Amino acid sequence: MAINFDHKPGLVIYLTAGDPSIDATRDIALAAIDAGAAVIELGVPFSDPLADGPVIQRAMERAVSRGTRLADVIALAAEIRAARPAAGLVIFTYLNPILRYGLTRFADAAAAAGADAVLVTDLIVEEAGEYLAEMERVNLAPIFLAAPTSPDTRLKAIATHSKGFVYAISRVGITGTQQSLTSDASALVARIRRWTGLPVAVGFGISNADHVAQVAEFADAAVIGSAIVGLIEGSTPEAAPGAVARFIKGLHLPEAALAQ
Repeated sequence: MAINFDHKPGLVIYLTAGDPSIDATRDIALAAIDAGAAVIELGVPFSDPLADGPVIQRAMERAVSRGTRLADVIALAAEIRAARPAAGLVIFTYLNPILRYGLTRFADAAAAAGADAVLVTDLIVEEAGEYLAEMERVNLAPIFLAAPTSPDTRLKAIATHSKGFVYAISRVGITGTQQSLTSDASALVARIRRWTGLPVAVGFGISNADHVAQVAEFADAAVIGSAIVGLIEGSTPEAAPGAVARFIKGLHLPEAALAQ
């Protein structure tokens, strides 16, 4: 559970593993880390990604069609961990692939691969008892999504059971780029901080340097997903790592973050 954001704002980059290929995802992840990303979220391809917008849905369809499975993502995590030992590494998935793989088997494999944390998008904290026990057993950080519509009782539970960081959803709805951040995001972060001292990362719709600067005013990190996945979609596999690195450098992260 080594995730930290020493330099504000930290940057969390989401990648759909296996799009356009596992090898390409590895190269893109390494380029993103070298460009300043503090954390890589490896998205496990799933056939019914309900929380994701059209850009990530298309990426998942492509990765699923190429046969990318949870075991491939775990193996990819091990490669990234070996190449960049200091980077934060999150396995980002829906619950179904974990259940098919086996919860205990998954926990053991993810920990052995060197993952720091797991985020299961469709698992609510109230129903996560067995999962939380497995995460604690292998010293993986469970990360939960906190939404602007979450009541205080749920936010308190999320804050209590999260480790690594809390993921605050900037808006209600699905992932995807947006023109500007809503006031919901800063208000949600303030509510979360009532119950935890963990870092708070804001995601869903963060897509440019202005958004990252806005997030830095009230949160610890910004999560960028659809903008990166869309950039990969429009690039060749050979060009994608460079395109992603240039995009990240264009976010004007602090110099200290680029040197880590």
